[in-house]
Amino acid sequence: MGKTLIIAEAGANHNRHWHTAVKLIDAAVEAKANIVKFQTYTSTGLFAKQDRDINGIKDIHSMFKDIELPREWQPELKKYCDKVGIEFMSTPFDEEAVQQLVDLGVKRLKISGFESSDPKFVEMVCSTSLPIIMSIGIGFPLNHIHKFISIFEKYNNDVTLLHCVNAYPTPMSEINLNMISTLKGFKNITNVGLSDHTESTLTPALAVVKGATVIEKHFTLDKSMEGPDHHFALNPKELKEMVWNIRQAELSLLGSGETESQFINGKRSLVSTIDLKPGDYLNKANTTTKRPCFNDSVPAIDYNDVLGERVYSSIPKDTIIKKSDLPAYYE
Repeated sequence: MGKTLIIAEAGANHNRHWHTAVKLIDAAVEAKANIVKFQTYTSTGLFAKQDRDINGIKDIHSMFKDIELPREWQPELKKYCDKVGIEFMSTPFDEEAVQQLVDLGVKRLKISGFESSDPKFVEMVCSTSLPIIMSIGIGFPLNHIHKFISIFEKYNNDVTLLHCVNAYPTPMSEINLNMISTLKGFKNITNVGLSDHTESTLTPALAVVKGATVIEKHFTLDKSMEGPDHHFALNPKELKEMVWNIRQAELSLLGSGETESQFINGKRSLVSTIDLKPGDYLNKANTTTKRPCFNDSVPAIDYNDVLGERVYSSIPKDTIIKKSDLPAYYE
């Protein structure tokens, strides 16, 4: 299991069908995600009464009413997650939802990209003192981020900020993964990640290379199902591919930060071009460089440095010169 925390966002893609919710959990487990996340809201708690269209939707309340997660499901969904070995999580959208999830024993809470622009709501969630994952989405005033940092510090939250573009789906040309570096640059923000709405299974791996430690991605059992979030979500096969890509990205970041060779024998060594006897001095006429190189060889990188050194052994022509042949230099 890699270090990146991978959240498989089931969201509202259960379509209020219990067995669909369970199958979503199973798909997240099969993909080897760390967390499966739902959303806890009511249409009336999320939207005020109004008679205007929202993004072309005439009756926003009816649409969200049809995909609300029945709250009586949550204890059983968490119990099932515990049974199959995946963390249960849900994004709360009202005060009652926050308290219900805390009482349920969730390990962390999520603040969505739209709600992250509301300090009142952010403080309500942070007051639980649980670890917080917050998407920085549309309408978030970056120049006001210090207001939110003060809230995090007030409640001693462990906070991860997720770069998030609220376009469903997000074109690759608009994902702007450089925002990950921007978020990492804010004082006291050490954990950053990506809430990804592109249709690519590669984008999250690219984010990991940029420094993301948490990845959130919507998924569904079938993109053709009715509902607002299915069309841009990954199917189970794609979710599994995304997780694999992330773990491969993690492997690519292993190492010391310096170039290391697994084949030292492929390097070149200092080699005699004539028979050398003890007391001879090395020069460009009596030496050259060739493969291979062993641990006891004089490496080619030292060629110019050892010219003028005296050998203390008899060295036949076309023989690798050893460090022990030059004790004055390698002692």
